[in-house]
Amino acid sequence: MKRGMTSWMFALIACAAGALLFFAARSAGNDYVFFAGYTILQYIVLATAWNILGGYTGYVNFGSAAFFAVGAYTTVFFHKIFPLPIPLLVIAAAVASGLVGLGMGYLTLRLRGAFFAIATLALAVVLQTLIVNWSFVGGSRGAYVIRPATVYPFDSYIQYLFLIMLVLVIVALTTARAIERSRLGYGFATIRDDELAAEASGVPTLKLKLIATALSGAFMGMAGAPFPYYIGFLHPSGAFGLEYTVNAIAMPMIGGTATWIGPLVGAVLLGTLQQVAIVTISSAVNLLLVGLLLVGFVILAPNGLVGVVRNLLRKRPGAQP
Repeated sequence: MKRGMTSWMFALIACAAGALLFFAARSAGNDYVFFAGYTILQYIVLATAWNILGGYTGYVNFGSAAFFAVGAYTTVFFHKIFPLPIPLLVIAAAVASGLVGLGMGYLTLRLRGAFFAIATLALAVVLQTLIVNWSFVGGSRGAYVIRPATVYPFDSYIQYLFLIMLVLVIVALTTARAIERSRLGYGFATIRDDELAAEASGVPTLKLKLIATALSGAFMGMAGAPFPYYIGFLHPSGAFGLEYTVNAIAMPMIGGTATWIGPLVGAVLLGTLQQVAIVTISSAVNLLLVGLLLVGFVILAPNGLVGVVRNLLRKRPGAQP
């Protein structure tokens, strides 16, 4: 018998929690809450997407910004040709970024360890060079995306974007949790623990790794799709920003990899700290803050906050070993 709640029950609970979060933010009466909340939600999707490949499968991806930018520039591309509703742009971005992830996986997944990580970093450099020289989407000059002032029935457009990103968070977390408890997730875990042993046991490792890169890339692209409407002006240096790569890695590491809740905890913690730092100190301290926390957690709590909590629970009197 299966234990715990099903994916449908989890999705319903997540939807209810999301609705409460939206109305709580709306009751604040300040659009900055939605601007800051959008960024945090965006990082939850990015961290969850990175964890599918980096946490579940054990392949560290340094090219998160590339997939995020593919999603953002997919929106710019369609905005130039024929503007589509953002939900359709999210789907288009997922397809584009998923195909890029599939292609990247096919070319690089025969590499392992640091070699794979360097290859993903090179992918980001190659894609940024292509975007800079593609004048149709703005090239090195950047591209403006003019958004409507409002959209019915929301008071402002940022509330609409916040709700879209909230839905993406629910989809990403539900998918990650379902993967973790499925045969696919067990296959990912065998690759992470010992890929050679998995191959010897008949596990189709290449196929599973391609699925992981495609899923991870698709969700990162989905996170990037609404970004041009959020920022209003998209420049290659912003879309391929270092903060997306660093945060996508640091948030799961701090929260705890190999579990769906780790990226959520890490993204909420780090994202909130960064937003507070922007208001109280300066946006320039963001990466410094992330770097210090990441170094501290790698040394003191390599399994992240989730690992710390699990260890404390195991040490309780009467706890199962």
